[in-house]
Order: sequence, then structure tokens, then C-alpha cells
Amino acid sequence: MAFEFFRHGGRIAWGLILGVIVLAGLSVLLVTHTAEARYERDVTRMVFNHTLETLEDVKKAVGASSDTLEAVMATSAESPGDRPYIVVSIEDNRLWYKQGNTTLFTTRVATGSGKELVNEGGVHWKFETPRGRLVVQGKEQDPIWVPPDWHFVEMAKKKNLGLVRLQRGQGVPTEDGGTLTVEGNDVVKKYPDGSIVPLEVQEGHEISAGGNLIIPPYGTNQRKYKGVLGTYRLNLGDGYGIHGTDTPSSIGRSASHGCVRLRNEDIETLYRMVPIGTSVYIY
Repeated sequence: MAFEFFRHGGRIAWGLILGVIVLAGLSVLLVTHTAEARYERDVTRMVFNHTLETLEDVKKAVGASSDTLEAVMATSAESPGDRPYIVVSIEDNRLWYKQGNTTLFTTRVATGSGKELVNEGGVHWKFETPRGRLVVQGKEQDPIWVPPDWHFVEMAKKKNLGLVRLQRGQGVPTEDGGTLTVEGNDVVKKYPDGSIVPLEVQEGHEISAGGNLIIPPYGTNQRKYKGVLGTYRLNLGDGYGIHGTDTPSSIGRSASHGCVRLRNEDIETLYRMVPIGTSVYIY
């Protein structure tokens, strides 16, 4: 009977089958779009209607859609309950410190620029603020920044210089007849007459010699920058943090290398209010 149906009404039959396939495909697209729209709606509720408890349910329901928060879990995924928590909007470059439905503090911030950097060896960095739930793991006053390798790659590109990694026990000759080397915890310049001069550095004024930017060893004072992170920092783990800045003009823009920057007066306020263990929701 099925054969007779297709033989006598083949054009109609195949048309019906094709229609069913198209409708099935449209249904899948509709479900996917609905899930993504529901996710965006729930994230909006999470921030503006203060229902942060829905975060984990939303992530599980939506799965791997492009807008899913890529959670960086520092502790258990429990909801904040009646405890204060921090929310950061990357799109709006704004931070809220809340307790329940009450906003305790809010201010503009700077978040990751999204820019990419590649060195000659093919190592790749992308400067994004991580999304998801983090936790304040520690607090610092007058934090010291220890610049990662990407900082020196970035500075060398800006100045059109090569890169040389200075190792302990190694000497790098300079144009004035001296030699760069490491003495104790300092990168110094030794001269033929025996004199030794410790070198001073700051962001944008790194050590250079022979057309190369010098990367100091970790642990040396020349790999420690004061003031770059402002006056206070809340550590979030994996090198990320909420901290002050020495470039207040960047606030309100996507301008950082991944951390959340505040004006120094704002991070001081937040530092005094926020205890260690506070949940930080970044979206």
C-alpha cells in the first residue's frame, strides 16, 4: 500500500515529507533561540532583580550557548543568601556591591580590553575579564605588581625593540661599556672600574640594552612595580583582581588586561566594606 501511495501520489508524498523535515529544523532553531533569549533574560534578572541564586540553574539549562558564563569556580557554587556580594557588568563597565535587594555601593570600572597579543614564538594572550563566579581570596594595601612576560612583549612591540630574558649569572653588555647582571635581588649595571649601580624601573621605563628590552628574573626588585595597581587590591585568584589604578582616565572603558580597575578612592571604599570570602559575579 505504501508503494502504491508513492507511485500514484509521489509528488504530493515527497512534498509532505519535505515539509515535515523543514518544520523539524525550524523547531530546533526556535528552541535554540528561545534558550538563548531565556538565558539573556535570566542574566538581566540576576543583576537588576537581584536573583543571583538562579545563576547555576541558568548555566545548566542553557548549556554551551555562546552567551553562557564560563564560570571560574573558586569555592562552592552556593548562592550568597543574605550575605553581601559583588556584581560586575563587563558590557556596562560597572560594579555593584549588594546585599539582598539593597545596593551598598556602585561605581564605574574598567574591564578587559579584549585585545590579543602574540610574540614571535607564537605564544598568544587575550586580555579578557573572566566571566562567572569568583571569590575574594585576599586583600592588600599598596599592592605590588609583578608584571608577567606579556607586559615586556607588549612594551617591546610598542618601542620596536627585541627581547632578552636576563638569567641569574648571565651578563648583558651595554652601550656605555657596562654589563647588566643580577646581584642578590637587584638587576645592576657593573662598570669596568668595579662600580655597581642598581637600576630603577617603572611601567613604560623598562631596562633596555643593545636594541633589546630586558626581562628581569622573577624575584628581583626590577620585576616589581609600585603604584600600577593603585592603593588597594581584592585578589580573585589566578592573577585576577579588583584594584585601583594609576590611569584613572581608563575608568568606564574596556581598557585593562583582565582585572577590574576602579578609581583609587572607590577601591578604598570597597576595600573597607568587602570581607574575604565575598562572592563576585562577573557577566
